[in-house]
Amino acid sequence: MKRLILSLTAILIISAISLQARTYVLIVGVSRQGIEGVNDLSQTTKDAKAFKNLMDSHSKDITLLTSKYATKSNILAGLKKLADAATDKDRVYFYFSGHGGKGVICAYDDLVTYDDIVKVLAPSKSPMVVCFIDACHSGSAVEGVGNATAMSGKKNIAFMTGCRPSEYSYENVYVGAGFFTQSLIKGLRGKSDANADKRITVKELFKYCYNDVVTRSKGEQHPQLIAPEKIQEAALVKWK
Repeated sequence: MKRLILSLTAILIISAISLQARTYVLIVGVSRQGIEGVNDLSQTTKDAKAFKNLMDSHSKDITLLTSKYATKSNILAGLKKLADAATDKDRVYFYFSGHGGKGVICAYDDLVTYDDIVKVLAPSKSPMVVCFIDACHSGSAVEGVGNATAMSGKKNIAFMTGCRPSEYSYENVYVGAGFFTQSLIKGLRGKSDANADKRITVKELFKYCYNDVVTRSKGEQHPQLIAPEKIQEAALVKWK
């Protein structure tokens, strides 16, 4: 009987763990470029690794792609893997640091449009898909999100970007990070917890990043949030 009770207890514990929400994360940093005419960057791989170090405390389902491994096909395949794996209880996060243009980010070997990204992510069962994009002109993601929502009828995707469509996303060589990424990391570590409830919501993180980046860039860079209201109020992480 004792063995039976222990066995049943073990099963219940395993079942409880399996029912817990999971966070699936794809992190991409492209410093060295394989696209002809596109210059290398100095901080983007560091940004990606720093973001991974942060997310290691919140997820065991993390994929990191940097430079020559961050090809267009690898990025889209990685996103599809996350989108397919997530259930209606799970969260999906995509982080990118690298070059960007109007409507695109630069993979190692090719351009990836925001349409490409949202078409892969939109079918996911996850109610909370959040993309963090630290790239120039990243605010132009709004068009891709609008197109995907119109096509799929789903409102499960949010983009938090480092700047407006017309702006550049700057690196700070003195601290070894992009302004936006540095703010993301500080915010997710607790700086953005405005009501001190140990939960960092999308809206709280954005407000913190916006004020911090605008101040430190002296008004040259303005982060943007493109998100349904439901996602804005959702918690990204909990911290101790």
